[in-house]
Amino acid sequence: MARATTRRQPADELLPLEAVLTELSITRATYYRWRNRGYAPEMQRLPNGRLRISRRALDAFKNELETA
Repeated sequence: MARATTRRQPADELLPLEAVLTELSITRATYYRWRNRGYAPEMQRLPNGRLRISRRALDAFKNELETA
């Protein structure tokens, strides 16, 4: 008897802020300036206080930069 297998969509990866800064080639100060102006990708604060940005939000932000 064959079992039906279902593939789960991979979870959206949460990237540490330092990895995002490196990928965008910007400083932490620039990121916070963009964030205060409502321009940066949305950030999540984990219960332990660390900051993370989802891969999906970062990719969408980079696509916006390319079209602008």
